[in-house]
Amino acid sequence: MTENLAAATHRVDTAPGLFVCFEGGDGAGKSTQARLLTEVLEQRGREVVVTRQPGGTPLGTQIRELVLHGDHVAARAEALLFAADKAHHVDQLIRPALAAGQVVITDRYVDSSITYQGAGRELGRDEITALQHWAVGGLLPDLTIVLDVSPEVGRERRGDEHDRLESEADAFHAAVRRGYLELAAADPGRYLVLDATQTVERLHAAVVDGVDRVLAGRP
Repeated sequence: MTENLAAATHRVDTAPGLFVCFEGGDGAGKSTQARLLTEVLEQRGREVVVTRQPGGTPLGTQIRELVLHGDHVAARAEALLFAADKAHHVDQLIRPALAAGQVVITDRYVDSSITYQGAGRELGRDEITALQHWAVGGLLPDLTIVLDVSPEVGRERRGDEHDRLESEADAFHAAVRRGYLELAAADPGRYLVLDATQTVERLHAAVVDGVDRVLAGRP
């Protein structure tokens, strides 16, 4: 199984649709930018599916409640639950949408687990990467947009409402942030890192520009 996990890490699916993922720390503004990008693409005549992880399916909604709002979950169990969410989500929603030529925009994907469980929980980036990529069958986004924000800014934006991960100390969120930046630096062709302290309008313009560059590079 170890060999299969390693192989999945390096396999990238190609599909006729477009797969865009928003990543970043809590409070970075992912849902806002996902909504604005959806509006632009729909105005252009594209059919867009907007989803999130954990969640996006009835099973995913139950997993989300368990891992974010339930009682204590052991770190390894947490990683496995997130992997289960992704495996089901990809099989039931993401792959079918891409095969139908639709645009899929997701709020979080495999990189969230690599950074939150691999870096934040210190379970090991390589191990969590292999697990997550195996769970999704090697399907990676065409573009991953990282909205970069400091733990301090993220906490200020979130206010007083916190789920299990949001309530972790700043050191945890700093490790998560470093994890995202390291992933992006290792594969700059697939990542777009943006300063999330910019105005919503500036971020939106940069997001649309990044997506257009990906589309322009296609046959």
